[in-house]
Amino acid sequence: MLRKNSLFGPIDPAAETGYADPPPRKGFFTDTSICIGCKACEVACKEWNEVPDEGFDFLGLSYDNTGYLNANTWRHVAFIEQPRRAPEQKAPPVELGMPAMGPEGTGATEVAGADQMDFRWLMSSDVCKHCTHAACLDVCPTGSLFRTEFGTVVVQPDVCNGCGYCVPACPYGVIERRKGPEGASNVGIAQKCTLCYDRLKVGEHPACAKACPTESIQFGDVEELRERADRRVAELHEAGIMDARLYGNDPDDGVGGAGAFFLLLDEPEVYGLPPDPVVTTKDLPHMFNRASTAGVALLAGAALVFLGRRG
Repeated sequence: MLRKNSLFGPIDPAAETGYADPPPRKGFFTDTSICIGCKACEVACKEWNEVPDEGFDFLGLSYDNTGYLNANTWRHVAFIEQPRRAPEQKAPPVELGMPAMGPEGTGATEVAGADQMDFRWLMSSDVCKHCTHAACLDVCPTGSLFRTEFGTVVVQPDVCNGCGYCVPACPYGVIERRKGPEGASNVGIAQKCTLCYDRLKVGEHPACAKACPTESIQFGDVEELRERADRRVAELHEAGIMDARLYGNDPDDGVGGAGAFFLLLDEPEVYGLPPDPVVTTKDLPHMFNRASTAGVALLAGAALVFLGRRG
């Protein structure tokens, strides 16, 4: 029987699944304020997990050539170009804590004409959120999707039957069935980030976090990462970056808090993220109860009609 919090609310996902003494929940904190768009995370993810590429297409979206998360892109670096603010709206420059190179004593490299840029880039490395309440896992009929002892959600390709139920269930549009390219493994099978489960089991960090040169992608215990994220937002607010906000870190949000959450410098929609995601299976218990009630009522009605005719 489903317990009250099985499909909604703040819980420890590994303990809820049945692990007797699970390790601390693992996840990502991605600080987009120091992402430089190098795509090292994309490359490391593909190399370690043997994720095929689909060619490097010119999408017309700044330097973004992967477009979105899918079965062949488990990490996606977005480049969002925004027009420069009007002079009266322009905030004074502040130090974001970005690692920099330059002449000794300056801490940065001067770029000629940099003050003439009429736009800014918002760069962000997106990934599966490893939701506390994962609808993809809830609807999987074969058990291909399972919750690990680290609280992450992983696909078992040898168990997946390619039904695709998980694809529309994800409120973030992360998971997808692989359609190619020719010669790729697991074609027709649902694929997404595993948070490098094979590496976690031997005490290693995920490949993307290991490869990130600015530590924009930070890996660790989710509770500690949440505290770290709160401190980082406070630092940016103190520095005058009042647009800085966290996304996916709240255990009371619509998915019970994400295992991979982000520091953003604008509204979530700017980054292609839903502003208020809700686990799509939240109302399943209510739907089941109502359907059961309706079924019982139909049976009772049919029985009354049958008995009435006999009388």
